[in-house]
Amino acid sequence: MKKKVVSLVLATAMLATLAGCGESGSGNAGGSSAMDEIKINIWDNNQKDGLQQIADKWTETSGVKVSIEVVDWDNYWTLLEAGASGGEMPDVFWMHSNTAQMYMENGILLDLTDYIASDDSVSADKYYEGVWNLYNSDGKQYALPKDHDTIALLYNKAIFDQYNVEYPTDDWTWEDMYEAAKTITEESNGDVYGMAMNTSNNQDGWYNLVYDYGAQVITDDHKGTTIGSDEGKAGMEMVRKLLSVGAPQTVVAETGTDSLFLSGKTAMITQGSWMINTFYTAENSADYAWAMLPYADTNDNGTCDEGERYSAYNGLGWAANANVKNPEACYDLIAYFCSEEGQRLQAELGVTMGGMEGVSEDFSNAFEGMDVSAFVRAEEEGDLYFRPYTRKTTVWEDALQQAGAFLDAWQSPDDPAVMAKACDNAQKIIEDAIAAE
Repeated sequence: MKKKVVSLVLATAMLATLAGCGESGSGNAGGSSAMDEIKINIWDNNQKDGLQQIADKWTETSGVKVSIEVVDWDNYWTLLEAGASGGEMPDVFWMHSNTAQMYMENGILLDLTDYIASDDSVSADKYYEGVWNLYNSDGKQYALPKDHDTIALLYNKAIFDQYNVEYPTDDWTWEDMYEAAKTITEESNGDVYGMAMNTSNNQDGWYNLVYDYGAQVITDDHKGTTIGSDEGKAGMEMVRKLLSVGAPQTVVAETGTDSLFLSGKTAMITQGSWMINTFYTAENSADYAWAMLPYADTNDNGTCDEGERYSAYNGLGWAANANVKNPEACYDLIAYFCSEEGQRLQAELGVTMGGMEGVSEDFSNAFEGMDVSAFVRAEEEGDLYFRPYTRKTTVWEDALQQAGAFLDAWQSPDDPAVMAKACDNAQKIIEDAIAAE
């Protein structure tokens, strides 16, 4: 899961500093100074109340108070970097696929391996494999899977009604989405965009089309890419077509897809399950509905076959400060969050779907009056792939958004040749970045 995926690059000099932070003579780089309280940092305010309820249940038996503070995404990582190099650091916090490897390699996270070995309630086979493996480095486990997420299509029924366009269904192809978006944009004379995609938000956007058309942003072994293949180019060509009838990237950069949707300026966006509450609690939520992501009918048989409808999934990890004074209590809290009871509560409260398999059936019922089952059906009826990552994800991820890669094609999506060339360039950018890791 991600709130919004943006850049985080730790400089080499900073990494050198971080590598030694575990040797603090005080035994704590800003960890809890009292044995009766654990301080948690997260970046999503939508989840705070539900997580606090779960933490409070743990407090009832442990006697240890838990306080949760929300820090916005950018400042969250800034504070962690500062804390890791000697400043104040929370006791327990979230890890993300963009940054996990660097933090695991540099002595910043509490090694949970021995705690897990002594805990019969925690084992790798209970969790989503991609999320578990993400937080494992050199055979050591540095975080437990908090959740997993999927992607769906959000649409405004009132806009579709206004322009006499049929609502999205689970039978839609990406071509169907393109035609509907084109109609709305043209019929409204550009006052309403048929769709909007923030190209910097890859997990809930263009990544999925690359996989639907048969390519991979990062191969399964994390050592290559096929984005420059014919299949990759086909997926990105569909992205180009959608952008050509959607909100310009200059508008998206200024306003954001969520704001465009909430203000009635766009009819459709793709979005992750972590953002449901934003739209569920919105003023016009009765007009909003979810469908599964469209699929790519690559064999032209009119049905969605295996491998033609993918949804990215990601998962946060619960981690602890390597130098925290009460590591046993921190592990015990993390283990409760990630236990079957804690994971079911997380789903029932509508916080997120679980990082443990088979515990999220109640998530679809957590939002009375809004059908969010598309997120669960994404994995029951479609295919999942784990959000692409390598050791230094942000290096190539940032480079793909620059001139010479996809920037020109995204900002001026009228020329298929520009997009095809961008795919060739992206292939080399990713291969070079991986080779340099």
